[in-house]
Amino acid sequence: MARILAITNQKGGVGKTTTAINLAASLAAAEVPTLLVDCDPQANASSGLGVPPEVERPNLYHGLRGEAAAETLLLPTAMEGLTLLPASRDLAGLNLELVHEPERERRLQALLAPLRPRFGFILLDCPPALDLLNLNALVAADALIVPLQCEYFALEGVAHLVRTLELVRAHWNPALEIAGVLFTQLDERTHLSRQVAAELRRHFGERVFATAIPRNVRLAEAPSHGLPALLYDLKSRGAEAYLQLAHEVIQREHPAPLQT
Repeated sequence: MARILAITNQKGGVGKTTTAINLAASLAAAEVPTLLVDCDPQANASSGLGVPPEVERPNLYHGLRGEAAAETLLLPTAMEGLTLLPASRDLAGLNLELVHEPERERRLQALLAPLRPRFGFILLDCPPALDLLNLNALVAADALIVPLQCEYFALEGVAHLVRTLELVRAHWNPALEIAGVLFTQLDERTHLSRQVAAELRRHFGERVFATAIPRNVRLAEAPSHGLPALLYDLKSRGAEAYLQLAHEVIQREHPAPLQT
């Protein structure tokens, strides 16, 4: 039964989508069947895996509208063992389209339920805003992976994250937890990075992943080719870091054996 992990941070530009794509690919490389669900209307996770959002096809929008079953929305990727449930820009309208619908916060949870026996992990790439799409992801998730840049504003973002987590626990998902905090775009040569990292480790303790993702040009280049870093440049520092992260996630989460 899949462990559902939402990759989330209400601050943009912290590496959520880069982490979603490359962690999903690295889990698949470790022979754990993995589904990546693109929950962001920008659809960057989809395009980063070679599925451009401008091409008309059934996608998460249709699933959340109740117009298509999840099974019909799945696409293979260039990475063996990695499946994509793509997004489209139409998702941006759901905040208004579903505003009066019952159980609107649980649409994604219901959509993914039939898929859980097929995968070891389901990763949710969340938009950088606390809207209905993000709320659906937090309600559907078992736990959160929180990418953070080691800069001053990361400390402010932690307070927002904790308030959001408490709100979701109180109203919709009492079991929701933080699976781990991930330092991204890390440059340990700077005093500020070291200082912020130390502060975040004091706050989150063992929930901070031992693996940190360095600044790496190949990570930035890979999405333009529609590939995860593993397939674009296996020997890059970024690809190696996400492989290490995948092994750490597997050790922490211990996904249950798939049902047959």
